[in-house]
Amino acid sequence: MTMKRVFRKIFLTVVMLLAGITAFAAENVAFEVNVPMIVSKGNSFKVEFSLNATPDDNTFQAPAFDGFDVLAGPVTSRGSSIQYINGKMSKSVSYTISYVLLPRSSGTFDIGAASIEVDGRRYSTRPTSVEVKEAEQQSSASPQGGSGSAETQAQGQIADDDLLLRLNLSRSTVYKGEPIRAALKLYNRVSLVDYSVQKMPSFNGFWTQQLETETTPNRETYNGKVYEVYTLIEYLLYPQQSGKLVIDPVEMTALVQVIVQNSQNYDPFFGTGREIYNVKRELKSPRITVNVKDLPAGAPAGFSGAVGKFSMEAEPSETQLAANSASTYKVRISGAGNLSFIQAPKLELPTSFEQYQVKTTESFKYSGSGTTGYREFEYPFIARAEGEYAVQPVEFVYFDPEHMRYETLLSKPFTLEVTPDASGSSAPQVVKPGSSKEDVRLLGNDIRFIKLGKAMLQSRERPAIFSLAYFGVVAVLLCLAVLSYVYIGRRMRERKNVVLVKGRRANKVAVQRFRAAAKYMKADDRHAFYEEMLKALWGYMSDKFNIPLANLTKENVREELQKRGISADEAARFTAIISQCDEAQYSPSTSAQMNEVYSEGISIVSHIESTIKR
Repeated sequence: MTMKRVFRKIFLTVVMLLAGITAFAAENVAFEVNVPMIVSKGNSFKVEFSLNATPDDNTFQAPAFDGFDVLAGPVTSRGSSIQYINGKMSKSVSYTISYVLLPRSSGTFDIGAASIEVDGRRYSTRPTSVEVKEAEQQSSASPQGGSGSAETQAQGQIADDDLLLRLNLSRSTVYKGEPIRAALKLYNRVSLVDYSVQKMPSFNGFWTQQLETETTPNRETYNGKVYEVYTLIEYLLYPQQSGKLVIDPVEMTALVQVIVQNSQNYDPFFGTGREIYNVKRELKSPRITVNVKDLPAGAPAGFSGAVGKFSMEAEPSETQLAANSASTYKVRISGAGNLSFIQAPKLELPTSFEQYQVKTTESFKYSGSGTTGYREFEYPFIARAEGEYAVQPVEFVYFDPEHMRYETLLSKPFTLEVTPDASGSSAPQVVKPGSSKEDVRLLGNDIRFIKLGKAMLQSRERPAIFSLAYFGVVAVLLCLAVLSYVYIGRRMRERKNVVLVKGRRANKVAVQRFRAAAKYMKADDRHAFYEEMLKALWGYMSDKFNIPLANLTKENVREELQKRGISADEAARFTAIISQCDEAQYSPSTSAQMNEVYSEGISIVSHIESTIKR
């Protein structure tokens, strides 16, 4: 029994090794087709199907060569080689099936996919195209004399459409915030030596994300001609404004190699002389216009610009905690769309809770179809008073461009139970609405007991009581005491009024941040400038109206401004500056635009400050 088990284990191990080797070999199998891109009518050419493995017998299936006569084939050739490198042996196998074809007429013809099996697994080649030209269209250079004429002849051998540069868009009409795939492609019908991009478009009005690009060329038919197409670079474009957005041309310099026959260089031993010239060509892609549609009217109040297809998961880290202890509430938004622009949904907590700045984590994957992944928001808070609280659902609104409608996602409501403080303190918790953790102070523990009773004191010298100096000193001290009492009382009342303190320092803090933004503007650091401008504007509203940053939205900012006498136009002007800063962080901008945003921000804050003080 023991020997049987040993042999069984050995047999299973060998089978698994063979299966692994077979799978590894299958992953490295390549079956490709090699065929000229352009041929002449009346001239035969060869088509080769190459395989780097040994196929199964009688499994090759040739495509239908429509438009061609098969002069020869299939002709099979096999080869193998063994190499020893650093003591390691490597073996390669080649298997080629060849055909000789003759075109029947001029035009563009497709050669379908061929297939073959290796170890029971079938592999296929890609369909490819062949362009057949009339015999008189083939460029046959007549012998010319002089280097100047040969160079001119080399220039003439390259047609205008032999080398094209195009920026292909996946679509030209989209909604605002909907992704567009842009691929810069070089269409080639000549011997390309080198190229260099001189100018790329600025993509004004778009947020851009570069994609990983496959460098392998493909064969495509464009305007009835076959090209070898190279994808140079790909972008994911998200339009940030509606209307007609123009993408400027791409400019490129290409170097093409041309062979010219020259009778003056004829050699009786080596044959007719040939000269090789490198011809430079300037290429420019067409100007493209994208029609960006604005999102439909009637968006729900909670809509913040999310476009795509999303799902939402939300849950608290715990549903029971002790008073004065911290906890979190997490909201994860997943799907495909403009995930980078999704803002944290609003979380409504009871007034006895302290809510802090939201923490954001994200994971994105960019592809030609758009951005996929998730964005997670973590809301930290502290429950100050015990009791049972019902937390309202979190709402997230997005626009679905596929169905052309707004969708609203709601989390599940939950009940949070806050038990007495774990420290065992029986003192009631007094919570002032709108206060933060910096404003809460512990009172009542800094008063010490004063000893009562008569003091046994005796005077050593005669006091100056009832003298003129005595009454003068007493009068001065009384005046100072009254003034000090009034001043200290006022200062204490002001310090206790958190709203007043924050409101008074709001303009001062905003001015400091405006100065920091001005430094970034001089340094031409666009991203840091707009980030500091947003901090100044949002921070001013938070301090002025005593609203936590996490609860600030453009809607409640407009409402608070109008309550305090600011006109609707001025309130809309303030939120427009914030929107402009949000968009400018992710789209190119000039220093002049930064100057305009800076001046507009200072102007509107000064106007609000002067209006509210009146």
